[in-house]
Amino acid sequence: MAKQLIIMLLPLLLLLFILSEVVEGTKKSYGVYDKNSVKLFVFGDSYADTGNFMGSPSYKQPYGITFPGKPAGRFSDGRVLTDYIASFLKIKTPTPYALRNSSTLQNGINFAYGGTGVFQTLTNGPNMTVQIDSLEKLIKQNVYTKQDLQSSVALVVNSGNDYTAFLVNNRSITEIKSFTTSLINQLSINVQRIHNLGINKVAIGLLEPIGCLPEITLVTFHLSCVDLLNLVSEDHNKLLLQTVLQLNQQQVGKSVYVTLDLYNAFLSTIKTMQKKHDENSTLMNPLKSCCEGDGLTNTCGKVDDNGEKKYSLCEKPKLSFFWDNVHPSQNGWHAVYTLLQSSLHQLNYR
Repeated sequence: MAKQLIIMLLPLLLLLFILSEVVEGTKKSYGVYDKNSVKLFVFGDSYADTGNFMGSPSYKQPYGITFPGKPAGRFSDGRVLTDYIASFLKIKTPTPYALRNSSTLQNGINFAYGGTGVFQTLTNGPNMTVQIDSLEKLIKQNVYTKQDLQSSVALVVNSGNDYTAFLVNNRSITEIKSFTTSLINQLSINVQRIHNLGINKVAIGLLEPIGCLPEITLVTFHLSCVDLLNLVSEDHNKLLLQTVLQLNQQQVGKSVYVTLDLYNAFLSTIKTMQKKHDENSTLMNPLKSCCEGDGLTNTCGKVDDNGEKKYSLCEKPKLSFFWDNVHPSQNGWHAVYTLLQSSLHQLNYR
C-alpha cells in the first residue's frame, strides 16, 4: 500500500519540483528585485558620498573616527546624509558605485562623488550627468529592472561645488544669477531623466547656507555667517523650488519630486547650537570645524613630508556641527536629518 502511494505521489512531487524551479528562475530574471525592499540611488557630491572618491582625504585619518571607527570614504567623522536617509527607509546604506563588484547591490547604489557638481567641477570626477549614465548602464545590463526602480527612491545632493568652480574661474559675481539659472535648468533635466529611467520618487536637496561654512566664517572669526553668500543659496533655492513645483504639476495624480530643505535645517541647528554656546562657552562653536586646518585650505587628514599632521582636532567631535571646513560632522548630519523627517515621509513606501 505504501509503495502504491509513493508511485501515485511521484507525478505530483515532480510537478512541484518543476514549479519551484520555474519560480526560482523567475526571481533570478528580475536582477536584484525584492518587492519588500526599497532601494536608494544616490547622486551628488561629498555630502552624500560614502566611498566613491578613493584618493581623497576621506580615506585617511581622522575621517571616520566616530563611525565606522576608521576612514571609510565618508567626508565626516561618521555618518552622512545618505546613511540617515537609508536608515529612514529601513535599509542598509547602498553600496558605493566604486565598490559595486565586491558588495551586494540589494539596497541600491551610491554614485555620489566628492567634489563633483551638476556641471564638470573636477577634471576626473563624474558630474551628475555621468553618474546618471552609470545607472542607465546598470539598467541596460539588467542589474536593476523596472520592478526594482518603481519602488525605489533617488537622492540628489549637490553642496555648492558648482558655485565654487564658478568663482574660482574668475567670473564676475554679477553673472552669478544667470549662472544659477543655467545650473537649475541642467539640474531639472537631470532629475527628469532619473524619473524617466523609472524611479518614482526623487528627493532633491536644497543648497545649504554656504555663508555659514567654516571656510567662509573665517572672515568673521567664526562669530557669524556671511549673509551676502547666503543670498546666493537663497536665490538658488527659490528658483529650484519653483522648478520642482512646475515639474510636479506636469505629473498626473502623483508627486514625484520632493525637496529637502537643507538650508533651513542647517541654519536652525546652527542657531540652536550658537545659543547654547553663548550660554556655555565650553560647548562647541557650530561655525568652527572640529578638524581644523590652515584656514581656507582643507588640510584635515593631511600630513607634511615628515608625517606631521597638518590639522588639529577638537576635544569632542560628537558635539560639533562641522567636521572640517565644509562638511558636517555626524552630529551635524543627525541634527539636520531630524529636521528633514517631515519631508522624508513623502518618500516612504512602507
